[in-house]
Amino acid sequence: MPRTDITDADVLFEDNHLIAINKQAGDIVQVDDTEDEPLDEKVKRYIAQKYHKPNGAFLGVVHRLDRPVSGVILFAKTSKALDRINQMFKNREMKKTYWAVVRKRPEITEGNLVHWLVKNPQKNITKAYDQEVPGSQRAELNYKLIGELDGYYLIEVDPITGRPHQIRVQLSTLNCPIVGDNKYGYPRGSLKKSICLHALKLRFIHPVKKELIEIAAPLPKDGFWERFAIFAS
Repeated sequence: MPRTDITDADVLFEDNHLIAINKQAGDIVQVDDTEDEPLDEKVKRYIAQKYHKPNGAFLGVVHRLDRPVSGVILFAKTSKALDRINQMFKNREMKKTYWAVVRKRPEITEGNLVHWLVKNPQKNITKAYDQEVPGSQRAELNYKLIGELDGYYLIEVDPITGRPHQIRVQLSTLNCPIVGDNKYGYPRGSLKKSICLHALKLRFIHPVKKELIEIAAPLPKDGFWERFAIFAS
């Protein structure tokens, strides 16, 4: 179940310019066609209450995570930070690291994937092509198998681009759909409405302070993910 409010325990990083939240699977980042309150509204309310802002707080969404995905999500608290962070994402200056759990060992255990993706907004599904096609966007990531546990395989993914459903569809091209992701080939969905994809780390130069920032999100405490903590470096 999505949480109703943000608490101090959900905050991974905060200063005058930025705030990073440990997103739970099930949280939506921005308003969609459901009636569920989005995460950005919850974070706005958290900031307004914490800093006694009766007129509300500014919050800018700089990137998104799919609803069934957990991990680091970053927001801007000022318009200056929002503009600069948006430019950093555009220039690919944000290093993102994800962990994904699959049931099939990839034949090639480390590599680079490049596809051209086309999203069908009506069905909310993305298709990957080996060559550029009309309306497609180039997608690139690096991946590496980093562990095996009880018949599950842990893959570390460093996306170079940020396309809708990119990691999910690109891993499925290896015949390695993410556990629980029946939209992209896993045989069944998760009863928890989650998939085993976690935004583990975000690394970047602070847009105002010009300091190196690395934000890490702990693995979900759901009875499954905790076991993979043994592979953390």
